[in-house]
Amino acid sequence: MYDFYTAATPNGYKVAIFFEESGLAYTPHFLKLDKLEQRDPAYVAINPNGRIPAIVDREDDDFAVFESGAILVYLAEKSGRFLADDARTRSVTLQWLMFQMGGVGPMQGQANVFFRYAPEKIPFAIERYQRETRRLYEVLDRRLGDVEFLAGEYSIADMATWPWVRSHNWSGVSLDGLEHLTRWRDAIYARPAVQRALKVPPRPKLAAEEDKQDFAARARKMLS
Repeated sequence: MYDFYTAATPNGYKVAIFFEESGLAYTPHFLKLDKLEQRDPAYVAINPNGRIPAIVDREDDDFAVFESGAILVYLAEKSGRFLADDARTRSVTLQWLMFQMGGVGPMQGQANVFFRYAPEKIPFAIERYQRETRRLYEVLDRRLGDVEFLAGEYSIADMATWPWVRSHNWSGVSLDGLEHLTRWRDAIYARPAVQRALKVPPRPKLAAEEDKQDFAARARKMLS
């Protein structure tokens, strides 16, 4: 049994997808990031970085794991799922996982900050991070023109990357012309486990521009 600390962000959904795909037993705990619950001392004792997600393995002496990529590797190794045993395929999986952790996540995250959350719009910063996110998407698209999933078979690399690509509109980045990436995005979205994971917790529905502005204002509190 695992305790899973999360919120409605791409990094949180990565781990929710793994739990739902693998069938591992877990108890979710939803942190209100705009209330800064991630900075509570009790949570910081689990995740020293004061971010989500984090897990606690209750069957292994309450062992805590933070950082979404590290959590995915830990759960894959514990369960024997979604991370190949052979060295070559395992390396390919980890390469694409690190591509997301070091590239897609940080660049798209900064696109979100400057496009949606920053109180002052800085065109240079917005364009820089949106352009780099699009470039990284193009790398993914080329890869997915050769394989069905990033490591060949469905893996933790796909689970890590998909929630970010899914939220491309929020970052102001288009998928136009990226047919392989779009095919991959839609195929993963159709998986029943992924549909369940998107309710852990449910993403807010932002139908109107006022809703988006209100959400951005609340999210801005996390940037201080």
